[in-house]
Amino acid sequence: MNRKHFLSSFIASAALLPAFKSLANTIEPDNSSNFKIPPYLKAGDTIGITSPAGYITTEQIQPSVLQMQSWGFNLKIGDTIGKRDFTYGGTDSERLIDFQKMLDDPNIKAIMCARGGYGFVRIVDQLDFSGFKRNPKWIIGFSDITVLHCHLARQFGIASIHSKMCNSFPDDWNKAEPIQIETILSIKNALIGEDMAALAPAHVNNKPGKAEGILVGGNLSIIETLCGSQSDLNTDHKILFVEDTGEYLYSLDRMFWNLKRSGKLDKLKGLVIGGFKVKPDDAGEEFGKTIYEIVTEKIKEYNYPVAFDFPVGHQRNNFALKCGSQYQLQVNETGTVLKTI
Repeated sequence: MNRKHFLSSFIASAALLPAFKSLANTIEPDNSSNFKIPPYLKAGDTIGITSPAGYITTEQIQPSVLQMQSWGFNLKIGDTIGKRDFTYGGTDSERLIDFQKMLDDPNIKAIMCARGGYGFVRIVDQLDFSGFKRNPKWIIGFSDITVLHCHLARQFGIASIHSKMCNSFPDDWNKAEPIQIETILSIKNALIGEDMAALAPAHVNNKPGKAEGILVGGNLSIIETLCGSQSDLNTDHKILFVEDTGEYLYSLDRMFWNLKRSGKLDKLKGLVIGGFKVKPDDAGEEFGKTIYEIVTEKIKEYNYPVAFDFPVGHQRNNFALKCGSQYQLQVNETGTVLKTI
């Protein structure tokens, strides 16, 4: 290479370094060491229902509407309920506008996402959170809504509720199983600021211990896909919980390697493994490890407590958890307790 040309190229590149540094730092803001807790709800407050991901009908949300009304809350139904654009609850533009209205409406004190599916990542970067930052409100959901839980944690340090959504409320409350009732009532308890605790039985693969810290987490595959983005979840000095559904064991192994290689397991206070509904291996392509062996392999060098089979995830025993709130995790020979402090 011509030396003069090389030097001029080097100088030009050096001049661009501040710009590159600026770009690299776009994911650096992290307010997750000091979370804001939105105001808890009281009787007469309004909850908005919207579909920022998958579609749902007006009829399908009625059990949730009736139940939340019985708790003393008013409901405001978003424009995306009943809309459909293929798998989505309306077009990207319709879902964006509806969610933005909910964020900006001062009379709405909490937003419940009607269902998961897929789609929030398509609109999250276009949302204007400026008003929401000044006057935060509870946002409720799980699965695909993990995108938002992670984004709120990384960018704004605002707490949110990981829980069942409208499509999980029982059609007939009087005929619902006790676990359905208990998990749905945990949403109410989270919204009104009640002390919360969830229990799990002892498991042979648990690592005993006690820890306190801010709780973060959600759907594992979503957390993996957000790595390197402006919604990348910072897990340092946190209690992390993860769950997933419909994945092959080899895919879960890859995801847990991603957590390990990206440093998300290094500085945890504790790790909570929720429900994992696994796809059967293809014949002749058996992976050879269980989910318990996959996780244990990745965390064997760490000393923090680890709890398996925790009641969170794509299952009936999916208890509400407040992402961004302080929790205590205790794992011993009798089981696991995760409670707010």
